[in-house]
Amino acid sequence: MYKILAINLGSTSTKVAYYEDDACIKKDTINHPAQEIKQFNSIWEQDEYRTNLIYKFMKDNNIYKESLDAIVSRGGHTKPLVSGVYRVNDEMMAQQASGKWGQHVADLGSRLAYMMCQNSKAIPLIVDPPVTDEFEPLARVSGHPLIERRSSFHALSHKATAKRYARENGLNYEDLNLVVVHLGGGISVAPHKKGKMIDGENGLEGDGPFSTNRTGALPVGDLVRLCFSGKYTYEEVHKMIHGEGGLVAYLGTQDVKEVEEKSKTDEKYALYLDAMIYQICKQIGAMATVLCGKVDAILLTGGIAYSESIVQKIKDRVEYIAPVVVYPGENEMESLARGTLEGLQGITEIREFK
Repeated sequence: MYKILAINLGSTSTKVAYYEDDACIKKDTINHPAQEIKQFNSIWEQDEYRTNLIYKFMKDNNIYKESLDAIVSRGGHTKPLVSGVYRVNDEMMAQQASGKWGQHVADLGSRLAYMMCQNSKAIPLIVDPPVTDEFEPLARVSGHPLIERRSSFHALSHKATAKRYARENGLNYEDLNLVVVHLGGGISVAPHKKGKMIDGENGLEGDGPFSTNRTGALPVGDLVRLCFSGKYTYEEVHKMIHGEGGLVAYLGTQDVKEVEEKSKTDEKYALYLDAMIYQICKQIGAMATVLCGKVDAILLTGGIAYSESIVQKIKDRVEYIAPVVVYPGENEMESLARGTLEGLQGITEIREFK
């Protein structure tokens, strides 16, 4: 029996789960109040804060580091990688720390897994990181040779949801054409063609639909003028795109439940909520064309997929393309554990990051 600790760092929470083989024994979501997170100037300053909370979860549930076979984290931002399970090493952590390929608190997760495995038999791993790149050549062309489109979105969630759909329906993921939509703090839409995510968006840096706190794609000319207006620094513009864009920029909140409730009586809230849904549906339609309209199913996942009204509005616009199947919440912890277990069992390769 293999013992696995899975950790998944988000901007306002740390998800932790303990597995014995593929059975989840204990799990928890540790929420981080905004006032606590604000004391840190960067994600890297949160290492001790997050680690202590993970160790507390372990202590409270009699989970001993010495007995673990692996600690697995959602991966971070490095050079593009093929889908799979990777061992965390110094080069991976250096690339994540550089910020060259983007930066998110998930980058810290890899380092925490690595540090927690020190002086134990456990190995630090990541599974299907956000830089998982299975793009076809056409998807890489941006419109100018100095800029290439690249894959950077919720790969773990996408893969987990697609494989779950296939598994639950007695099908092979590698035989299906799917459009998968992750509806969370970030929103991403990708076409899965016979087991590969052949297109998608850079959800961190201004691509695709806008979300709760990200702008998605913006009119390029206006963005260029804003950047050179002299009113904003590079850091300020970057924060507008990721962190202070989307619903929070329009409405001052990124709480979708609050926006939904206020949209019933306030036209402003209704407008921007519907605009977000509208952009999601446009992207689903666009990705369906990548699959030449041959779509077996459209899969919705993520926290926003708990909203029956939002899901219904999406269905109203796109269900003519293919059946819409909803997996509210996230399947990421299960996917982390499953990928790790298959690696430990030798079913799949544990890749060395180079």
